[in-house]
Amino acid sequence: MSTDDTGPVSGNQKRKMRSAARLYAVQALFQMEHSGQTVDQVEREFLDHRFGERFDSHEMQEGDAAHFRDVIAEAVNYQASIDQLTDRALVAKWPIARIDPTLRALFRAAGAELRDTATPPKVVITEYVALTEAFFPEGRESKFVNAVLDHMAREARPEAF
Repeated sequence: MSTDDTGPVSGNQKRKMRSAARLYAVQALFQMEHSGQTVDQVEREFLDHRFGERFDSHEMQEGDAAHFRDVIAEAVNYQASIDQLTDRALVAKWPIARIDPTLRALFRAAGAELRDTATPPKVVITEYVALTEAFFPEGRESKFVNAVLDHMAREARPEAF
């Protein structure tokens, strides 16, 4: 069991914190693209004001700050190669520049995690498909995201399949 400032953190709590960090990473990448803010500005805003904050009667999930930082840093530092990987997984007439900006942020965050061999590709796919369902509850996009991420994962980490 790992610990943090508040004491022991169970495996289930750690998974929830990593899932929350992924959600925040997608939101942060979206925000950076649309606001022109730097990684440092957005990172500071999220860590200071979103992780575990209360809005009205709703409390935001505490996120894994280290994982959040890693995902957005990797997504920004390797955006060109991640976008190329995504483009190869998309239909030729729909390059990443033409897709929904939320999906673009999601593919960049997932692509960042696929670069890291610590998380199995199937976990990355499952987590980001679940996030897609949170952003697009109608459900059509989740099948699309699943197919694109599967293609990206097989190219980025063929040894895992």
